[in-house]
Amino acid sequence: MTASAGTAAGATDGCGSRVETGPLPDWADAGFSGSTRMPHVLGARGEIVAVLFGHPLSRSRKHGTNNKILWVARPVATPPAATTPDALRITATLDGAGTRVTREVAGGPGPSIVDLPRAGCWHLELRWSGRTDVLDLVYADS
Repeated sequence: MTASAGTAAGATDGCGSRVETGPLPDWADAGFSGSTRMPHVLGARGEIVAVLFGHPLSRSRKHGTNNKILWVARPVATPPAATTPDALRITATLDGAGTRVTREVAGGPGPSIVDLPRAGCWHLELRWSGRTDVLDLVYADS
C-alpha cells in the first residue's frame, strides 16, 4: 500500500486507520478559517473524523500539552428527534492486549481530551445519537 498525497506514509505503525495530513473533508471543515490541513483520522464508515490537535497522541503528555481530539460527525439529512444531544461513547481496545477502557464526550461529538492508559494501537468503537463508526488511533509511549 502506498501513501496518497496528503497522507503521512507509515503513520499507522501497523494500525488500521491512517493519519491523514491533508485538508479535512469538506463536511468537517465548518468553523475553520484558512487551511484545514491538519492531522486527522476518518472513521471506517465515513461518519466521523477525529481531528488530532494533540498529534502525535501519547500515553503521557509533557509540558502542559494534552491529547486534544475534535470529533466531527458527518451531518445527517434528518437530525435525530432527541432534544438533548447524546454523548459520544468511546470503547477503546488495545490491539493484542485485550485491555479495554471506555470514555465519554458529553454532548456528543466535539472537543475532547482522550487519554488512554498504555501506548499502542487502540481500536475505537464510537457511538452517538444512534450512529456508529470505528477507527484506530496510535498512542506513543511519551
